[in-house]
Amino acid sequence: MPNKITVKAPAKINLTLDVIGRRKDGYHDLKMIMQTIDLHDKITITETGDSKIGFSMNKDLPDGCPTEDNLVYRAARLMQETYSLSSGFHIKLTKNIPAAAGLAGGSSDCAATLSGINKLCRLRLTKDELCKLGVKLGADVPFCIMKGTMLSEGIGEILTPLADLPPLWVVLVKPDISVSTAYVYSHLNMQRIYNHPNTAQVMDCIERHDIPSLGPQLCNVLETVTIPSYPVIAEVKEFLMKNGAMGSLMSGSGPTVYGLYQDKTLAEISYQTAKARFPKYNVILCQTKMP
Repeated sequence: MPNKITVKAPAKINLTLDVIGRRKDGYHDLKMIMQTIDLHDKITITETGDSKIGFSMNKDLPDGCPTEDNLVYRAARLMQETYSLSSGFHIKLTKNIPAAAGLAGGSSDCAATLSGINKLCRLRLTKDELCKLGVKLGADVPFCIMKGTMLSEGIGEILTPLADLPPLWVVLVKPDISVSTAYVYSHLNMQRIYNHPNTAQVMDCIERHDIPSLGPQLCNVLETVTIPSYPVIAEVKEFLMKNGAMGSLMSGSGPTVYGLYQDKTLAEISYQTAKARFPKYNVILCQTKMP
């Protein structure tokens, strides 16, 4: 029997995203609260008899990324080179998370590959050790390794666990547009950000499980770039709020917008209504919990 493992790679949403400043290396210092949701990709890793890394997936990515540049392939190669692994791997990626959506799908696939090879090859690396590897591949990878509800700082590599958020229903709406993360950050004008997240207050709401107070506190400063450039993002937010969401926000650098719901029936109605209102958009119903 081949040595094989399947690992889930869950998406994330941002409850807050604040940009503190620009670093000398060109990156931005961030302060954000991220939350795992149960929408997930699947990574199946099979150990092979040679040193090659094979990679396949169930659908093509919109950016046409070459295999060698895919984060899954790069993660496998990094593990192979760092720990002098003699075996190769065939990795099959089953995509369910929309690509280039602000949901950390690529980062989560990368994290699942690192974790899967760690288990498959019995390397016994801790999550902290995997995070040190993962940050070399992407700023969101450490969070995707740790999962849950986290305060993320620096470029995303400094993580502080927060109290578990009670399971909430989430309606995701991804418009049929592409938003470049590089474009968003390069056009961010720090002098024109007048509404920053109250991160401490959001953390307090989470700690006390005060969900009604959490909704109005959702805040993402990157919307100051995306909404003027893509007004549909504001349109989707308004639609979700009118359809019962406690709060609505763009996740990451977009373009996915989500609405939070405590009531399952209300979330299901909103989901169906959103599918009818936005037939060409990717509309998904999920929850804030581990898959």
